Amino acid sequence: MPQKSMLEGPLRAIAGALREGIVDAQALAEEAIAIHAGHGEALNAYITWDPEIARAQAGAADRLFALGTDLGPLQGIPVSIKDIYGVAGWPTYAGSPARLPAEWEREGPVVAALRRQLAVMMGKTSTVEFALGTLGVNRHWGTPRNPWDADDHRVPGGSSAGAGVSLCEGSALVALGTDTAGSVRAPASMTGMVGLKTSHRRWSMDGITPLSQYLDSAGILTRTVDDLLFAFPAIDPRGRADPAAMAHRLRPLNIDSITIGVCDDFFWQGCSPGVAEGAQAAIGELAKAGAKTRPATIPQGPELYEMQQRGSFAAPEFYSLMARRLPGWLETLDAAASTRADAGRTMTAQAFLDRLAKRDIMIAAAVVNFDNVDVLACPTIPNTPPTLDEIADTQAFGAASLLALRNTGVANLLDYCAITIPVALDAAAMPVGLQLMAPRGQDERLLTIAAAIEATLDNGAQRLQQPPMVRS
Repeated sequence: MPQKSMLEGPLRAIAGALREGIVDAQALAEEAIAIHAGHGEALNAYITWDPEIARAQAGAADRLFALGTDLGPLQGIPVSIKDIYGVAGWPTYAGSPARLPAEWEREGPVVAALRRQLAVMMGKTSTVEFALGTLGVNRHWGTPRNPWDADDHRVPGGSSAGAGVSLCEGSALVALGTDTAGSVRAPASMTGMVGLKTSHRRWSMDGITPLSQYLDSAGILTRTVDDLLFAFPAIDPRGRADPAAMAHRLRPLNIDSITIGVCDDFFWQGCSPGVAEGAQAAIGELAKAGAKTRPATIPQGPELYEMQQRGSFAAPEFYSLMARRLPGWLETLDAAASTRADAGRTMTAQAFLDRLAKRDIMIAAAVVNFDNVDVLACPTIPNTPPTLDEIADTQAFGAASLLALRNTGVANLLDYCAITIPVALDAAAMPVGLQLMAPRGQDERLLTIAAAIEATLDNGAQRLQQPPMVRS
């Protein structure tokens, strides 16, 4: 009978075992390194992989544990970091073919929170070039492979493309990503993980290569909501400032105290076989367990989707960034990123300002969307993760990309926080995520609702089988 992995089980139990001396951080790191050695070439989760740094950090964590020094909940825990975060000593490519200048390698507050706790940084995960994409494709470094299909190379979701894959393969227990239109939730949904888009500016974007100052949010992926409940306060500035108050706000809820607003038909249209059915079945199970469900309308949805099709705000902001600070990188953009840059270059200032003004009006009007409900629910990603062959054509790639960001992009444009949790497998045996959206600033309540839902569904991650490409 194979020996049980030290990396299995709840994150809080692993952290407890580290403190009790049952396991040590070096052993965890060595197992994560060995796991990646077995799957790394096939799955391609990382752009920068640095086992020696991981070993050194794990050794330091163990020495401090031995001295009775505890720097924080994530001490000794393997973590992966999206390659648009600056990490001292590691290059930042942001998915481009050339290393960015040194200023892009400076650490911001989110990475600093990991550094202060002596979390074990395993490496920097693959990203879509400059975070411009929801499918996870990178033509410079190769697209990470979704571990849920052992036969065909399916996309892992993006733009935090390697983040979910790193959790699937077991080389990390926590993954940092960013989210501008779904870039945390898409990879989490497509790989059967949990992904949180924090409220805009809840976590600092300093030290992170920007895409849109109006839409960017830092985020986190974990294997379960329970893991997220453990990791979130360890990174969140409010959680680190007042752990007792954060623990109070993260107290578990009962499922019968929650009212779920089921989004209108717009968010269920065009789903691949098994996606809508899987999400609906999960909502039905929650209702049987006592959750209140009621129809909910987001009337802004169609107009927001049309705005996304025209480039939203990210395209002109991206072009401005590149032209001002990274002009040499404009020449090497792949076709998809280059198209976005061109759209941003040609957008007039009046058009840009008109969109901002229109968005402000919609945000103000969207407050009533939460009348009589705690969260809004819909499928996270409507489409099954496509194979690379299915999106080889430019038109097919564009259509799949736009559909993938339809439901997630609403949360960014309406200034919501949002989470995805795995609830089913679709007709292609690929993971289905259920997206929950809450008003800006209600991150803690969103987490407690998601935890109640996970517990009611008997832990979404455990309901799904282990990805075929990483089964023992």
